[in-house]
Amino acid sequence: MLLRQLEYLSALSREGHFGRAAQVCHVSQPALSSGIRRLEAELGVQIVQRGQRFEGFTPEGRKVLQLAHRMLAEQEALRHSLSSMRGGLSGVLRIGAVPTALTVASMLTAPLHARHPMMQFSLESMSSREIVARLNEFDIDVGMTYVDGEPLGKVRVTPLYREKYLFLTPCDGAFGRRSAVSWAEAASAPLCLLTPVMQNRRILDGYFAEAGVTAGPVVETDTVSAIYAHIATMRLSSIVPHAWLHSHGVPEGARVLVLPRPKRAVHIGLVLADRTPESLLACALVDISRRIDMAGALDRALWHQVDGLRPPGAGEEVKSIPRGHDDSEHRVS
Repeated sequence: MLLRQLEYLSALSREGHFGRAAQVCHVSQPALSSGIRRLEAELGVQIVQRGQRFEGFTPEGRKVLQLAHRMLAEQEALRHSLSSMRGGLSGVLRIGAVPTALTVASMLTAPLHARHPMMQFSLESMSSREIVARLNEFDIDVGMTYVDGEPLGKVRVTPLYREKYLFLTPCDGAFGRRSAVSWAEAASAPLCLLTPVMQNRRILDGYFAEAGVTAGPVVETDTVSAIYAHIATMRLSSIVPHAWLHSHGVPEGARVLVLPRPKRAVHIGLVLADRTPESLLACALVDISRRIDMAGALDRALWHQVDGLRPPGAGEEVKSIPRGHDDSEHRVS
């Protein structure tokens, strides 16, 4: 059994297509298919269900795929360990992030790259459920996602910040002269929101329900950039997490208004699969997260952008997630 054959299986699992898997592995499609057939012959089982196109894995194939993911992860962990012994980490850290957190991922990757210049990063926008699934399949090393509310499975959690919500609306719109709105008023505006597959949207729908209303957005999208574009071109409003202000600010012709603090707070954090071997690159990211005050930096951006919102000590209570090694990391199972 060659590791290269296991890489073929892993790529086929991710891509769901022989041709695309071959491209990812930088081989021809016949070479990839031949490698998988040799593995089947060596193990004496059929791994792939074949038809005119890829139709999935057999039960035996799923077992082999699980082993392949683990062996490839152990190989990668060995490489990272050896590179660390040579004086610095190297390799690609694969991060999956919900759209609301992807905007501030650079607050972690930038200082980590400064410490380990040979490291590279692959960041993908994913739903919270996809992050959990791909952690379990060894497809990503770490997730940036919501860490309370919906089940995460068996993971290690390092909280980063509590998400706060603001109403982003045109200056000349119905609420343009206001400093605050209620959740019911926000639901009445023409809105652009993330799609229901995103946990952020499910959280917002829960807050609307608590206010006794239902939001019917004009536009639904799965990207932050599309929300900002539609606010600018269609004069729509949106409910945005305060983290977006740090990287995107407030669009020209728009302003942010305060929303009542919901009864149930939600937090963004780092999640790692609770297994061995641990990814040294992911552990390095966790270490960086403990050394910077992400919650404080995001709060300061919030105070500068929102009219009438004052920092703590000036009449406005803004709470951040407790910091510290003992309190910040826990396991969820």
